[in-house]
Amino acid sequence: MMISKRIRTMDDWVDMFHSWQEDIGLDLPEVKKYQFTELYDTDATTGTEIEFGDFAGNKKWNSVLEVPTQNIRDTLLQLTYVQGDTEFASVEQQRLLVNNAPHEYDRYALVRIMIEEMRHGWQMCDVLVRYFGDSGKVEARKLLERRASEAFPGSKGGKRLLGSFNQAVNNWVDFYSYTCFVDRDGKYQLGMLAPSAFAPLARSAGPMLREEAFHLGSGQDGLKRIILGNRLPIPLLQKYVNKWVSTAHDLFGKDGSSTAEWGYVWGLKGRFDEREQKDKTNFDRKTLNDHNRTLYHNEVAEILRKLNIHIEETGRKEKLVMPHLKFRREIGDWAGGQFDIHGNEIKDKAAYDQYLRDNMPSEHDEAKAADIAKDNAWIQDKKLPPNAWDFKPMTTR
Repeated sequence: MMISKRIRTMDDWVDMFHSWQEDIGLDLPEVKKYQFTELYDTDATTGTEIEFGDFAGNKKWNSVLEVPTQNIRDTLLQLTYVQGDTEFASVEQQRLLVNNAPHEYDRYALVRIMIEEMRHGWQMCDVLVRYFGDSGKVEARKLLERRASEAFPGSKGGKRLLGSFNQAVNNWVDFYSYTCFVDRDGKYQLGMLAPSAFAPLARSAGPMLREEAFHLGSGQDGLKRIILGNRLPIPLLQKYVNKWVSTAHDLFGKDGSSTAEWGYVWGLKGRFDEREQKDKTNFDRKTLNDHNRTLYHNEVAEILRKLNIHIEETGRKEKLVMPHLKFRREIGDWAGGQFDIHGNEIKDKAAYDQYLRDNMPSEHDEAKAADIAKDNAWIQDKKLPPNAWDFKPMTTR
């Protein structure tokens, strides 16, 4: 349904949030008992001075009125609502898996991740409503009107803003691949906002990153457990790696981006490793997205190397391959190119289309995965930690 109530206060938005939960069918007791709240780290934790860009050394902006120009305010607004859009989208993508978890731990991981993603969306909407006036309230409402298009075809509120967050998460191989690879992009995006010149965003990032760590760990561990279950063929798992890594590469944006450049100049969004970099001025700001994407790419390659060690433990000879940066790109210098997962060009269009059909999950692959999943032993079981279901929002610092 379309949520049309006018937002005047955060309480109005909370009413819409509950309507959104009902509309997407997320009627779970664990969700109902969770105390959703906004969390901001202290200025002492995040620092009070702008760390990079043309305003470096100045006091961070604590309100939109302190932001020097309308262009910077507009960019801040966009950074905030795009981040919020991804959080709500992931819940819409994953929600249908709740009733077919292979083990109790898997249901716990899924429900906790969805709850924390909802809290992250709540956090971004608190920033929008609290700091951006009428414009922020409008965008906060839109975050609850849009839908992940493959999960909600024909939604009147339109589709989610970024391509990855409209794709389907159909099964548990999808879920653990998504949380390992797409949520890892979320770690990078939040890491780039952590030193932001806009204090409310910088102070939001810490609690979100601390919660995000569980999501990434669950994804990587879930893939390990799938491998050690020794039922799912590695070539089939590779197709899900291809699906989610390639779309995560796109999430970093264009290789050469004036938007990213100005975001850095204004001190809004930096390099993921900003605080490790000594050089704050003499580097190519136009290739900032490519810098962050390369860091992400290398991290994922290391994860796949570790997963291949577990494959060897099962006695299988196949290995997972890290998809090349050129493969299946829709954004950036390689958008629309025809390359295989090794980076080799496929010049013939028909041959390339067939290559994608052979190397991305198909309906036949989904059916095969579902057949394997009839026996819960396809994924290694895992004990729940003590008092697992009593988890609460991360504390601030």
